Amino acid sequence: MVSTDSSPAPSIGTASPVTDEIATFALADLAGAPGWRRPVIVERELLILTTRGHGDAELDFHLLPCRPGTLLRVRPGQVLRCAGPQFDATVVAWDPEALRDFDVDLTTTATWRQLAGEDEDAVISEVSQLAVDCRRHPDGPTARALLRHQLAVLLLRLAVAHDDRSPSRPEDETFHRFRREVEHGYPHTRRVEDYAAELGCSVRTLTRACLAVTGRSAKQVIDERVALQASRLLAATDQPIAQIGRRLGFSEPTNFGRFFSREVGVSPGAFRAARDQPVAGRVVRPRPPAESTGVNGGWFRPGTSGEPANGGYATRSGPPTGGPGGTGRA
Repeated sequence: MVSTDSSPAPSIGTASPVTDEIATFALADLAGAPGWRRPVIVERELLILTTRGHGDAELDFHLLPCRPGTLLRVRPGQVLRCAGPQFDATVVAWDPEALRDFDVDLTTTATWRQLAGEDEDAVISEVSQLAVDCRRHPDGPTARALLRHQLAVLLLRLAVAHDDRSPSRPEDETFHRFRREVEHGYPHTRRVEDYAAELGCSVRTLTRACLAVTGRSAKQVIDERVALQASRLLAATDQPIAQIGRRLGFSEPTNFGRFFSREVGVSPGAFRAARDQPVAGRVVRPRPPAESTGVNGGWFRPGTSGEPANGGYATRSGPPTGGPGGTGRA
């Protein structure tokens, strides 16, 4: 959740008429402004089930194709836009407290999944029943318990598909521990040495793990996370560029500008100027559901193309040529 300063970020998940810990509503209710003029920052956990039509959802500057039976998993902090949507969807939103005391691993739910067959029927049925019960039983301890159990069953059903994944390697565990530390620490430090000390391992171990999982060094993983957050704030808020830089640990605007230009390929100002133009001509084609592992918290690299691979980290294909609407250099 971004800070509430004089230029708050448009956000979704909190503006719904239903403010309880679990809510369901239509896709149109997520737009921060009519027509999804710019991306909005998500503040709650979301599942988005496409029910009719075809279109693309822009999640962290990547287009994900949607048609009936498409399920999107959107995490707090990601930016979302469905500009000119030609599809309808049911949205399930919840707060972490809703799953207290349930053994549900949220990291196993893929960011994009095309449901089919019995899985599609079961998920559609459970989402539909959850929506009905949210309307019929909006309050009361028994109603809350019912909705919490229904949400847990839905998420557990989605997690079952991952039970057949190949055994993890030692590098996988090291990488995921590192990623969790980076998620908390990136505004404060970009030094690999700091994360290695926190995890009780060597810089070499971290780099080896990152290379094995993503094909990128530990320093690149950190810098990409900082660049992603900068891109989110530039696209979805009106905060001054210098202020965004300070929030991300840059004492001088020029240092932030050089960093962002190196990572993304355009200046922060050019990236922001292009934010009202939806991404065009660049669609992420996720792997088949049986192989999809999600994006591990939504770490798409701004401006890259191609399907999320290596655990969901997009492979570097060159910086974009036009900010959020760029297509990347060949």
